[in-house]
Amino acid sequence: MKAITKLFELGYVFIVILFFACGIGLVVLAGVEIWSALSPSADTVARERFDLILECIGMLTIAVAALGLGQTVLEEEIQREANISSPTRVRRFLSRFLIVVVVSLSVECLIGVFQFVHGSPEYLPHAASIGIAAAALLATWGMFVRMNVSAEELEPHAMHDVQAEDKVIEGEDVSEEGEQHAQEQGDEYHADIDKKKE
Repeated sequence: MKAITKLFELGYVFIVILFFACGIGLVVLAGVEIWSALSPSADTVARERFDLILECIGMLTIAVAALGLGQTVLEEEIQREANISSPTRVRRFLSRFLIVVVVSLSVECLIGVFQFVHGSPEYLPHAASIGIAAAALLATWGMFVRMNVSAEELEPHAMHDVQAEDKVIEGEDVSEEGEQHAQEQGDEYHADIDKKKE
């Protein structure tokens, strides 16, 4: 069983590396694109330069999404060894993931509107559909967070465990605080969180 767990961890590490490589690659391409857009020696009109800059923004947005998703997988699946059965952990993981997705879709919607409003207005419904998708995701995410509160109240120690993990990752000592919290709650202290520090 430990061998399978290690295999999954290696898979997550590989995914994080690929996310990072994709993000850096997009940043480099965006740099090349912005140079060609702003280069004074280039024989291009202002409208073409504007389109190139918008494409650069789109690349950077996707790069931010790739780097953000890579960081989320790194922290939630590798460093924290997240147990996805806990409502608190599920909310945290989905929230971090959806922040990246909703912001990226919103920026892409704006880029689409700027590109199509003057040159190709027939494509504006396509850009609007991206904005509607982002709004739907945001509303659904809000409903999930609101409904998840009652589930989290059934496991009060889960939130403390997650906060303790945060402090362990940041290098803080949580053993005394954890024992004190457990005594206040009349619950067992989850000492396995502290062992991850070692």
